[in-house]
Amino acid sequence: MTQTRTATLLTVLAALLSVLLAPAPAAAASLQEVTGFGDNPGALRMYRYVPDGLPAGRPVVVALHGCTQNAAGYASGTGWTTLADRWGFSVVLPQQQSGNNLSQCFNWFQPADIRRGQGEAASVARMVDRQLADVAGDASRVYVTGLSAGGAMTAVMAATYPEKFAAAGVVAGLPYGCAQAAGSPYVCMYVGATQTPGQWGDRVRAARPGHTGPWPALTVLHGTDDHTVRPANMTDLVEQWTDVHGADATADVSDTVAGHPHRVFRGPDRDAVVETYGLTGMGHGQPVDPGTGGEQCGTAGAYFLDVGLCAAYRLGKTWGLG
Repeated sequence: MTQTRTATLLTVLAALLSVLLAPAPAAAASLQEVTGFGDNPGALRMYRYVPDGLPAGRPVVVALHGCTQNAAGYASGTGWTTLADRWGFSVVLPQQQSGNNLSQCFNWFQPADIRRGQGEAASVARMVDRQLADVAGDASRVYVTGLSAGGAMTAVMAATYPEKFAAAGVVAGLPYGCAQAAGSPYVCMYVGATQTPGQWGDRVRAARPGHTGPWPALTVLHGTDDHTVRPANMTDLVEQWTDVHGADATADVSDTVAGHPHRVFRGPDRDAVVETYGLTGMGHGQPVDPGTGGEQCGTAGAYFLDVGLCAAYRLGKTWGLG
């Protein structure tokens, strides 16, 4: 009996010692601000998240927050930093300043900020260049996404700098040139603009004269009960980008993902060029699916809406990040 107790005690002590002597886990990476990243005509701030030990040649995701938000809140709320650690890529998070827009919205409706080589669009492009240089990232695997005003600015970046982005993900956003087409950003948001697919496509083509492709593939996620940016804008995005890709606006795949309608539009070479998720019953915000499951990510909160589908995960899978 005594020998058994002694053996048990020695086993417990050995286990305790192994815990005490084990090396402490490495500290998780944190969001860092980058200053002096290059020409900054849009007067934006640059933040980034780089997982510890990230090797060279990995993808880069640019994530643009919505109005009233900031880089840090969008990084954690969406789940992008969690996925960066899991799958091995870095994240660039531009941040708006109140001096540019009192509501912290990216100025997707201002002509001076949505043209190549000017304003906020040029600032985000410089951030991409700096990030690729600093982390030796894969320039052929750069992606851009954003929510609301950040979603509209995502369309701006895909239109004005198509050579920099392999694909784009617009969440509750608007097509490129929508404010100009509608005559007002509010008409664009609450009603939509009246344009033919060809007219929508021409706005993108005019943003990057002489560019013959390839153009970024597009994924759109939008709530069916969004009263801030009407779902008509998702339809307009489909018309705009299927036209740019030389595809028609009839879905080649119609199914459901996590209970939500999902459609895929294929181009002339049969590659998926536009993809949509209509989030049934969701209002204005970023779809998230909090939890520890393999397909879950994000944290519920203001404009981060738990609908059983995480936008960041779906975008990452479409883009081949994980």
